[in-house]
Amino acid sequence: MKFNTAYCISLDDKLSIYDVRDLNFDETVDFDSAKERFQCPNDNCRTAFDAANGLGTFNAKNVNYIRTPHFKNLPGTRHIEGCAYVSLRTPASEGAETDDGPEEHFPSELLLTRRQYVRKPSTPMPDVDAPRNQPKPSATTSTTEHPTRDTAPDKTSVFAHPVECFVSNFDDKDLLKRMPLKIGEHTASYGSFFKKIEYLQDNKGLIYWGKIKAIKDYNTSFRIDFEKKVWFDKKPYSVNVYLSKNLIENYRKRKAFLEEIKSAIGSERELYCFFYGVTPELKHVPSKKNPEQTFGVFSGDIENLDHFIIREVPGLEG
Repeated sequence: MKFNTAYCISLDDKLSIYDVRDLNFDETVDFDSAKERFQCPNDNCRTAFDAANGLGTFNAKNVNYIRTPHFKNLPGTRHIEGCAYVSLRTPASEGAETDDGPEEHFPSELLLTRRQYVRKPSTPMPDVDAPRNQPKPSATTSTTEHPTRDTAPDKTSVFAHPVECFVSNFDDKDLLKRMPLKIGEHTASYGSFFKKIEYLQDNKGLIYWGKIKAIKDYNTSFRIDFEKKVWFDKKPYSVNVYLSKNLIENYRKRKAFLEEIKSAIGSERELYCFFYGVTPELKHVPSKKNPEQTFGVFSGDIENLDHFIIREVPGLEG
């Protein structure tokens, strides 16, 4: 069974897998999911066992991931009777859990203020070889989860989470129309909030996305060119966004971001770009061949790299 959320012992809080990914690449914090310990998000199940009864992660540290990241049960993971997170295995799987499948945990809101974390004092690592099949005595047998902080699982401050919900459920248009998403003061369905780049004139303040045609590496910036064009006044116009290299150099996830974008340049993969916070506008720029002449292009400068993603998504548009 896949988990979107798990309890992190060192932070004494519940994190989504997207929080974990964000922390793994954040150069301003000391965090490595391979060294952290995660447990069942059900409070009663978690407290019934010792700290050695943990969960694993999938795609928590892969920069260019394709399949949906998540927490998962390990071969020795135990749960109390009735816990909703007990592994559901089918005979066909022969006891093995699958890592396939779309993101099922849709956040209702993307918070524009990044979540803060406080690490609690470290505790000795428990003896993983000690017997731990039996749960510790508990005052209650209820499996009701205690409410956690504002950000998980109903809200998130990590842009990758709603993007994964949209991407991995792209073929289920009815589901995307049913699921609501709020960003700032704007609320719409996932299907409406994610706007194809060629229709960016329809509404402002949405999450725009499109297939990448090319990525240009200039002295002071990268330029992302989109494959589809915008029709305006009965004419097609190219669309692009610029990423300032100064912005990247000061980004808290600089190494991971540079690895991502440099691997994308010249790649044969089907890459898509998603961004929020900027709406490309029609601009007239000088022609390189004839500076006295100008041509029109819809262009914008990315202002927040936390709300920008380049993703490989095979067959997203068929």
